[in-house]
Amino acid sequence: MADSVWGLTSATDPRVAPARPRHSATVRVTHWITTLCFLALLVSGVEILLSHPRFYWGEAGNVGMTPLFKLPLPASRGTVPTGYGYVLHDQNGWSRALHFQSAWLVVIAGLLYVGVGLLNGHFRRNLLGSTAAVDGRSYNVLQRLTYLGVIFVLFPLVIWTGLAMSPGIAASMPVVVTTLGGQQTARTLHFFVTVLLVLFLAVHILKVYLAGFRARTGEMITGRVSNGESA
Repeated sequence: MADSVWGLTSATDPRVAPARPRHSATVRVTHWITTLCFLALLVSGVEILLSHPRFYWGEAGNVGMTPLFKLPLPASRGTVPTGYGYVLHDQNGWSRALHFQSAWLVVIAGLLYVGVGLLNGHFRRNLLGSTAAVDGRSYNVLQRLTYLGVIFVLFPLVIWTGLAMSPGIAASMPVVVTTLGGQQTARTLHFFVTVLLVLFLAVHILKVYLAGFRARTGEMITGRVSNGESA
């Protein structure tokens, strides 16, 4: 009450510590760009998958070949044997365009995130520093390894396999495809890496919910720790 009478606030009272930044502007911007792009990639990716829900290994793959495995889904092309008595409406046009555009946007956001993170010590401070969890907000060993794996293994791999499926990339830089063992191998690996990324996203959302969805989401929007909590 005395503080309110004299008009003291956290900005003027030395006894009240000001809120400390939780997330930098680069982290916040690239986080939300990646989130929106990933959702767009998932929706468009499912539409593309439905044109041929069968997977092969090597360079070639078609309906006349025995697949490595197939998903129990209907197809948007009548030439693909699925066991269903109907064919879905073909959405390949807009889905491929959206997939391509979203992929390049997330690549740009990822390069910006990694570049700035290396320059300002974000990775060294938050992911490569001491593995001891000093408070509820610190990353433990498993979390650090998971984030590093997603950032430096899964995302590069999903980009690589995606590029390997591009006819233009395959023609101009065939080593991108041959190193993986062929375009069908790239497509199969692309699918499995996507599944791992979706699992990571599901666990990430669950942990945010358990930690306080409104507070954690607010921090990723404003960049600051919620009132009454320490950084």
